[in-house]
Amino acid sequence: MVTIDYILVFLTVGVLFVVGNYFLSSLLRPFHPNAKKLATYECGEEPFGTAWVQYNVRYYLFAVFFVIFDVEALFLIPWALVFKSLGAAAFLEMLIFLFLLFMALIHVWKKGGLKWV
Repeated sequence: MVTIDYILVFLTVGVLFVVGNYFLSSLLRPFHPNAKKLATYECGEEPFGTAWVQYNVRYYLFAVFFVIFDVEALFLIPWALVFKSLGAAAFLEMLIFLFLLFMALIHVWKKGGLKWV
């Protein structure tokens, strides 16, 4: 049986390990700043203009849709690995889940969220 004392000791040791290593690395690292090192770096190119650039909202929407359907794979793969042991109820639940995601894809498609132009 794990008591609260063990948890507190483990938490304290973990926090001290992280803070100690962070402090130790700040002492041991070389630190020689100059204008070249402190300049903004962007893929080897000299930056020009301001940092405030407006992007089309479709890029963000496309990223959100990708994350949504990526999470689908995150749920679908473990479910497929234990499919035989889950039974018919789990199969029905997964069909409902996939149907809802398919309906979301159709909705996004109709609204034009997947167009790049």
